[in-house]
Amino acid sequence: MERAFLRGFLALVAVLAAFSLASSPASASNRPRVLVVHFSADINPVTQDFVNHQIDRANSGHYSAVVVLLDTPGGLSTSMEKIYQKELASKVPVIVYVSPQGAGAASAGVFVSEAADVLAMAPETNIGSSTPIDQSGGNLGSDLRRKVINHFAAKLRALAGAHGRNAKWADAAVRKASNLTANEALRMNVIDVVAPDLTTLLNRIDGRTTKPKGIVLHTANAELVNARLGFFARLLNTLIDPTLIPLLFLAGLAGIGFEIFHPGVVLPGALGAVALITALFGFSVLPISWGGLALLLLGITLLIIDVHVTSHGAISVAGLICLAIGSIMLFRNAPSPYHTSIPVVVTITVALGGFWAIAIGKAIQVRRRPAEVGVHELVGAEGEVRREGLVFVDGALWRARPADGAPLAPGERVRVEGVDQEGLVLTVRPARA
Repeated sequence: MERAFLRGFLALVAVLAAFSLASSPASASNRPRVLVVHFSADINPVTQDFVNHQIDRANSGHYSAVVVLLDTPGGLSTSMEKIYQKELASKVPVIVYVSPQGAGAASAGVFVSEAADVLAMAPETNIGSSTPIDQSGGNLGSDLRRKVINHFAAKLRALAGAHGRNAKWADAAVRKASNLTANEALRMNVIDVVAPDLTTLLNRIDGRTTKPKGIVLHTANAELVNARLGFFARLLNTLIDPTLIPLLFLAGLAGIGFEIFHPGVVLPGALGAVALITALFGFSVLPISWGGLALLLLGITLLIIDVHVTSHGAISVAGLICLAIGSIMLFRNAPSPYHTSIPVVVTITVALGGFWAIAIGKAIQVRRRPAEVGVHELVGAEGEVRREGLVFVDGALWRARPADGAPLAPGERVRVEGVDQEGLVLTVRPARA
C-alpha cells in the first residue's frame, strides 16, 4: 500500500515538473520581439541599405514588428522610394515613430512615414514640407514643377489613403509644403497615435489591426532589440558629403600624379588612390552633373599647362575658375541636403590660388636663373688632385692635364684654366702659381 502511494506521489511530482518545464519556455516564447531601428540621418543609398536590411532581418527573424525611430530632413527620392517599397512589401508590420521630442519627418521622410502600417509621433515633433525643389533650393520651373509635383502628390495621396489616413493633407504637403505638429497631425488623421515614449506606444497599439494588410499587432510588453548604423556605414554616410567629394577627387588625382612623376615615394600615391576611390564612391551614390565633372578636369589640366608655358598667371586663373564652378555644379541635380557649400568652395579656391601663385613664381625664378652647372663654368675654379690624371672640382672628379706639362702630385691644389672642346678634360695649373 505504501509502495503504491509512493509511486503515485512520485508520478505526480514528475508530471508537475514536466508541466513547469514545458510551460516556462512557452511563456517566454510567447513574449513578442520588436526590432527597433534608429534612423536619425539623411535618406540616401547608405541609410536606405541599412533600413531595408533591418526590415528584411525582422521578416526572416520572426519578429512581431519593426519600429523605425525616424528623425530626418529628407534626402534622395530614389532611396526614399526603395525604403517605402520595402515597407509596403514587408509581412512584418512596420511602425514609424517620429521621435525623440524635437525630431521631424520632412520632405522624403513624409513618404517613409505614410508608408508605415502604423504612424506615430512623439510630442513636440513635426511632419510635412514635401514640396520638391531644384538644386539651388528654389522652386522648379513652371512646366517641370507641374509634372514633378503632380507625380509626388499622387504618390503620397495613394500611401495615405491606403492606410486610412488623410489623403487631402498628403496632397497639401506636396503642393503647399504643409507642416503639422504631432497634435495637429493626430487631430487631422494624418497619423495614428501620439505617444510620449516607445514602450507606451507599443502597449497602446497592441491588438490593433493594420490597414491595408489586416495584421493584428502583438506589441505589449515586447522585448526590444535595437539596431543602429554601424561604424562603417556612419563613415560612408560622412564621406558622401557633396563639399568633401570634389576635394577628395582633386586630392586623389594630385597624389597619383605626384607618384607618377616621383616613383618610389609610395605614400602620396597610396593616399591618392584611397581618396580617388572614395570620391568615385560618392559619384556613384549622388547624382552628378557631367558638366561639373568636365570643368573639374579642365581646371586641373589648365593648372598643369601653366607650369610649362608663360601666361603670366592667366591660364592658372582660368583653371581655378573652372575648379570653383565645376565643384558648385557637380551636384546640381541632387536635392537640397546634398548641395556643395559655396563659401567653402570659394575659400578653398582662394587658398589654392595663393599656393599656386607661389609655386608658379618659384618655377619662373628657376626658369630665368642662368645655368650654374656646366663644364665651361669651371674655368677659374679651384680643385684638388686626387691621383694622377684626376682632379676633384665642383663636387666631381674630372680628367685633367697640367698646362706646363709638370706632373700633378696627389693633394696639390690646382686652378682650372680651360676645358677642351669635348668638355671631358680640364687644363689645370698649380693654384700657387
